[in-house]
Amino acid sequence: MKPVIVFAHPQVLINILCSVSYYRMLAMVSQKSMSQFGLSIIRYEQGSSLTDELIAIEIYQHLNKIISYLVEADGQIDSREFNIWRGMAAGAQAQGSWQNIKGNKIEIIIRGLLERRLNERRLVTNENLDASTINLLDGRVIIFADEPDIGIYKDEKIIAAVEIKGGIDRAGILERIGAAIKSLSRAKTINSESITVLILQGVSITQQAIDDLNNHQLIVNHWFTVEEVLENNQKQKQLFAILDI
Repeated sequence: MKPVIVFAHPQVLINILCSVSYYRMLAMVSQKSMSQFGLSIIRYEQGSSLTDELIAIEIYQHLNKIISYLVEADGQIDSREFNIWRGMAAGAQAQGSWQNIKGNKIEIIIRGLLERRLNERRLVTNENLDASTINLLDGRVIIFADEPDIGIYKDEKIIAAVEIKGGIDRAGILERIGAAIKSLSRAKTINSESITVLILQGVSITQQAIDDLNNHQLIVNHWFTVEEVLENNQKQKQLFAILDI
C-alpha cells in the first residue's frame, strides 16, 4: 500500500485540488473540528487552491497524527477499511452510524494511548492472557469493558473509572453526559474514594454540558476533551498522573 493513500503530504495537499477532504474524511474529523484548531479548510475542500506551504504543513501534521492513532489501534491494515471510513464520513444519510463508528474508534485510540504509556514505563507484567485485561507490576489491574470503559482495580476493588464518549453531535451531549454520570456513580457507590474521569469530544461540548459537569463534580472528578488528551502534552500528563501511570 502506498503511504500517500493513508498519510497526507504537504505537496499532495498543494498540488491536488480537494485532497484535504480525502485525508480529513480518512481521519474521521469534521470541518468544524478542524476550524476549532485554527485550520479552516472548507475553501480548500470546495476547490480553492492551497498555496501556502506553512498552512499545508499544519494541516498534514494535524491529520496525520489522528490517522496514525487510528492505524496503530487497528490490528490489521486493509485499504478497503479506509474507503469505509471516508464513505461513512461523507454519507449524510449515514451520519448516525458514522458517529457511532467514530465513537468506537475514539475508545480504541484512548486505550492505545494508555497501553503505550504503560509499556513505555514498563509497568506491565507478563501475565496478560486476556486482551481486555492488563496486570500491572504494583498489583493493580486495568480492565477495558463497558461501564466503565476503563476500570483500574486493586485487590478487586475499583480505584479509578474512565468513561469515554466519542460522539460529536451537540444535540446528544447531555444524554451522553447523563449516561457517563450514571456509570461513574456506580464506581463511587462501590468505592466512594475511587477517582472518576470523563473524556468527551471537544466539538460536542455546550455551555449547558459544562454546567452539568460542574454540578456533578462529586461524581465526575475530572473531565477532558479528546483533543486535549491526544494533542496537549500537559493535559496528557495530567491524565496519566490522575491514573498514576
